Amino acid sequence: MKQMSIPKRLTTALVNSLTAGVVPRVGLEHIAVGRKPEVASMLQDLENIAEGGAAFRIISGRYGSGKSFLLQMLRNYAMDREFVVCDADLSPERRLVGTKGQGLATYRELLGHLSTRTRPDGGALEPMLQRWIAGLQQELMQAGGLRPGDPQLLESVELRIYEVAGEMQSLVHGFDFAKVLSAYWTGYKLGEEERKASALRWLRGEIPTKTEARKELGVGVVIDDDNWYDYMKLWAEFAVRIGYKGLLLFIDEGVNLYKITNSVSRQSNYEKLLTMFNDTMQGKAEHLGIYLGGTPQFVEDSRRGLFSYDALRTRLMDGRYSSGAYRTYTSPILRLDMLSHEEIMVLLQRLRGIHAMHFGYEPQLRDEQLVAFMQAAVNRLGADELLTTREVVRDFMDVLHMLHQHQELTFEALMGEREMEQAAGGGRKSAAGGSRTASAGDSWLNSADEAGSEGRLSGAGGLNNEGGSSSAGRLSSAGGLSSEGRLSSEGQLSSTGGSNNEGRLGSTDGQNHEAGRVARSGEAGRSGEDRADRERDDLDDLLAEFEL
Repeated sequence: MKQMSIPKRLTTALVNSLTAGVVPRVGLEHIAVGRKPEVASMLQDLENIAEGGAAFRIISGRYGSGKSFLLQMLRNYAMDREFVVCDADLSPERRLVGTKGQGLATYRELLGHLSTRTRPDGGALEPMLQRWIAGLQQELMQAGGLRPGDPQLLESVELRIYEVAGEMQSLVHGFDFAKVLSAYWTGYKLGEEERKASALRWLRGEIPTKTEARKELGVGVVIDDDNWYDYMKLWAEFAVRIGYKGLLLFIDEGVNLYKITNSVSRQSNYEKLLTMFNDTMQGKAEHLGIYLGGTPQFVEDSRRGLFSYDALRTRLMDGRYSSGAYRTYTSPILRLDMLSHEEIMVLLQRLRGIHAMHFGYEPQLRDEQLVAFMQAAVNRLGADELLTTREVVRDFMDVLHMLHQHQELTFEALMGEREMEQAAGGGRKSAAGGSRTASAGDSWLNSADEAGSEGRLSGAGGLNNEGGSSSAGRLSSAGGLSSEGRLSSEGQLSSTGGSNNEGRLGSTDGQNHEAGRVARSGEAGRSGEDRADRERDDLDDLLAEFEL
């Protein structure tokens, strides 16, 4: 395998984040494997957005299946291609709509993580505005032969800014948005830092009241829970007008909408999601992409999930011809499955190389050992339903750390020790289960001893008839089974107390006590271990006879 060359800064982020089971923000291209159809479909979305279209996708997958990784990888790719990106994780405090500012909190989180290629870690709002103004100045100086500080240059820049702002006034809330941009330019031109700061606060949604906004900027509206999405559409338009290709919103942890207990609030959030879906799918929004990550339960639960809202269910559900063995990757929902074994193998090889590069040693694990590790992970009980990429990666990073920190330890010894621990754990569980079964059996037999003289079992939902015949048979009063150690071959008791020539147990008290005496005298000569084994066997037979 070709030796990679990755900066220490990236290997540190990769090793630390993968060990902790979280998605790294940088260096994803070095560990990305598989997902080719999904990635190709999302890259086609970017081309459409750059041409004036819009996109809406829900990335559906179980915890640890790679939703956040896919969103993060697309985010990094889009930034490198001159898109503006925002990302936020939903939480109980951040929703799409709320009565306590949860929607506005989501907007603030998105704007706080506003990122571009030159500012990939967020906080790109003011640098983006400054880049735009500097670009206008540079363009006008080259076109008109003007010099920095020339009054005519400032006038020309101001005209261009008002031109861009005027183009946005026809949009919803566009007039106020343009007015705030103009206020920022005025503060920039005159060196009024307070005016610039007020404009930035308004754009971030940090001015709480209309009175304060009117006093500081001369606008009569503020960004709030109801209108924040309209301003995201304005940001998309503005990003294109200042030289970018579009705006992408990455919203993860959509399952927090599913967890909203109040049905009215949950429906309100789904209605906002429906508005976003309609705007992007119908062409009302331009240069805007919305990507939402969530679990299958969040999407498909007909009681509380997205499918509980019929307007969304009928739009998001699979078509008649794409719900079989084949699927389409152009639908609004992208469902992520587990990586194939070949893709996991490639991932393990890359992780092996990155770990060795980071800690400065030659990779020791052979490909055959990687295959053995993968087989051990895949062959675990329930792996088909429960195994995820996150679990495989965390376990493999654990193996790499152990082998690196303990030089005397071999891969085979580490894997064998782990398997023995799991086997011992299973044995302990089995022993505990057996002892619990035996205790339950003893308790059951003791209750039978107390009820034996009455000819019935007590406390087990079993047999009863006041000394009469029972449909399944009964135990003798000896506190255990009769001297035969089992029920009669006919599975029934004689209700007359007559002879027992045909293998039936008599129901009279005298016969029961006699059988108990014989049973006790027979057991007296046996060892405790044999007696315990027989009692467990007899109990198992009894449970099987009663179908318990």
